[in-house]
Amino acid sequence: MDIRFLGLDSPLLHLLGVAEDFDGNKSAGAPTSAYFRDAKAMAATPADIKENPQTYEFVIDMPGLKSGDITVQVEEGNVLLISGERKRKEEKEGEKYVRMERRVGKFMRKFVLPENANTEAIKAVCRDGVLIVTVRKFPPPEPKKPRTIEVKIAGKM
Repeated sequence: MDIRFLGLDSPLLHLLGVAEDFDGNKSAGAPTSAYFRDAKAMAATPADIKENPQTYEFVIDMPGLKSGDITVQVEEGNVLLISGERKRKEEKEGEKYVRMERRVGKFMRKFVLPENANTEAIKAVCRDGVLIVTVRKFPPPEPKKPRTIEVKIAGKM
């Protein structure tokens, strides 16, 4: 199984030793603030992936989000991108937060789909705060059947 399929191609795994050179100067290839923001969004969005005989299922908890807050896309031909944003509700007059533990802000996950994933047959359903993205598989190729070739008798020479 391709390790990228499991979402382990997260930018967080590539952060070690990338930001600065030995003198403490930023190198030309150093990650940008957008890179770190995206890495944080990816790390904070856990997902379960199930494989069935005909489908792959991506299950992500999305409590309190509406379908309009979630985007499911296929980019670069075989990369499944699930993203969105959870916004903080405005405080009413006389209210203040004593503690804030629920995550707000952008979230994102990218998954490289395997070759047998049919990117034209993807469904996404958000029910009871759980997003389930189902990607159908292409059927396995039919095995080639042997072909019989007729052997002719050569004429006399």
